Amino acid sequence: MKSQSKAYIYAGLTILFWGTSASAFKIGLRHVDYFQLLFIATTTAVLFLFFILLYQKKLILIKQLSIKDYSHSIILGFLNPFLYYTVLFIAYSLLPAEVAQPLNFVWPITLVLLSVPILKQKLKLKSMLALLLSFIGVILISSEGNIMNMKFSNPLGVFLALGSSVVWALFWLYNVKDNRDEILKLFLNFLFAFLFITITTAVFSDIKSVSVEGLLAGVYIGLFEMGIAFVLWLKALKLIGRTDKISNLIYLTPFCSLVFISIILGEKIFITTLFGLILIISGILIQQAKRESNSYEK
Repeated sequence: MKSQSKAYIYAGLTILFWGTSASAFKIGLRHVDYFQLLFIATTTAVLFLFFILLYQKKLILIKQLSIKDYSHSIILGFLNPFLYYTVLFIAYSLLPAEVAQPLNFVWPITLVLLSVPILKQKLKLKSMLALLLSFIGVILISSEGNIMNMKFSNPLGVFLALGSSVVWALFWLYNVKDNRDEILKLFLNFLFAFLFITITTAVFSDIKSVSVEGLLAGVYIGLFEMGIAFVLWLKALKLIGRTDKISNLIYLTPFCSLVFISIILGEKIFITTLFGLILIISGILIQQAKRESNSYEK
C-alpha cells in the first residue's frame, strides 16, 4: 500500500475516533463528574503514550531535555489537557452535545483573534469576513433551534464551550514553535496534566466513587480521543509529506460527530446547528485559504 493511501486511512480513523468523542463525553458525564472523567482519561493517555515512547525507543529523549523544556511542558500541560478538557467537560455537562461540540470547533477563528495581540498580526478583510460568518454560526448553534427567540438555554455552557476554544488556541500558539518530538511533547503534557488533575480531583471530587460505566467511558476517551487519535493523525501527516493535502479533512469531524450524537445519544439535531456549523467551517476555510495548516489541528 502506498504511503499516501496509508495516510488517508490513518486520517480517516482519526476523524472517526474524534467523531465519537462528544458522545463519549456525554455518556461518561452521566456516571461521573468532570474531574473524575478527566482523571481517568488522562491516566489512560499517559500510560498509552508511555508505551508508545517505549516501543519507539524514545524514552531516552527525556534525559536530554533541559529545565526550560520541562517548564514549557508544565505550561502546555496546564493548558491542554488539564484546563482545556476541564472547561470542555463542564460545558458538555451543561449543554446538549450537538451544541457543545460545534461551539468548541471555532478555535481556528479564535486563533485569528488571539494572533492580533500575541503575534502582532493585523486583521485582513478576509479574516473579518471569516469572523462574521463564524459569529453568525455561533449564534445559530447557541439558539438550539429557537432562532426567533434568541434566548440561550444555558449561557454559562455556551460561554465555557467557546472558552475551551480560547484555551486550545493559546495552546496551539505556545506549542507551534516547540520543535521537540511530537509524541514526547504529548507524553510530557499529559504527565504534568495528570499531576494537576490528581490534585484537583482529590480536593473537589472523589475518585473512589467512580462507577464501572464511568471508568470505561474515561478509558475510551483517554485512548481514542487523547491517545490513539493524536498518534494516528501525526503518522498521517508524516506519511503524506504535505499537511495541506489532508488537513482540511479534519473539518469532517463535527459532521461525523453529529451523526454519532444522533444515533448514540438520541439527540435531535436542530437545523440551526447544521447551518451554524456550515457557517463556522466556511469561515475557517476562508481564513485558512492558501495557508498551510499545523499538525495539531483538531
